[in-house]
Amino acid sequence: MCLTLLKPYIITFIPIFLAVDIIGTIPLFLALTERLSDKQKNKVLTDSIFIATVFAVVFAFLGKLILRGLGITIDDFKIAGGVLLFILSVYLLMPGKSREFISESLYEDIGIFPLATPLITGPAVLVTTMMLLNSFGHLATLTSLILNMLLAWLVLKYSSLLIRVFGSSGIKAFSKISYIFLAAIGVMIIREGIAGVILSF
Repeated sequence: MCLTLLKPYIITFIPIFLAVDIIGTIPLFLALTERLSDKQKNKVLTDSIFIATVFAVVFAFLGKLILRGLGITIDDFKIAGGVLLFILSVYLLMPGKSREFISESLYEDIGIFPLATPLITGPAVLVTTMMLLNSFGHLATLTSLILNMLLAWLVLKYSSLLIRVFGSSGIKAFSKISYIFLAAIGVMIIREGIAGVILSF
């Protein structure tokens, strides 16, 4: 009986967890916040999780209507997000640009882009949440979404422990590799969007 009641929550939790891919976001979070103070980092983290959650909830209810009204498809959304991520990663890979990015941009902006979206709540999360809402209802889907976001906050909150393991030099090297992965994620999202556009014809 208990398992039957929990089944919708388990079924909705797992795909959202895989879509969020918070483990894959850890090195990118560390790279983007390495020069921030602990207070700034905590603010960025809290803001990013809050915005990511609100964005996912709003899109789950209004996504189809908004996209249809603007004449935008999910694939268009993927391509746009992928292009933005790729441009950002190339910029950050240039010598000294990561420091410049932090100093010239308000650090709060990092919590919105690229952390809140498209890293935490990207196209995969938006589409997955919207589909699960239609299939399993509001309670199970929204509960699973909020639990995943709380888990994401917890994981990123204590991700700085990796600095103690790798040291500051190791994290800097890790950061550069992370930016390359960020570029690859951008390309992947673009590729999925283009494939979706081609298949729609």
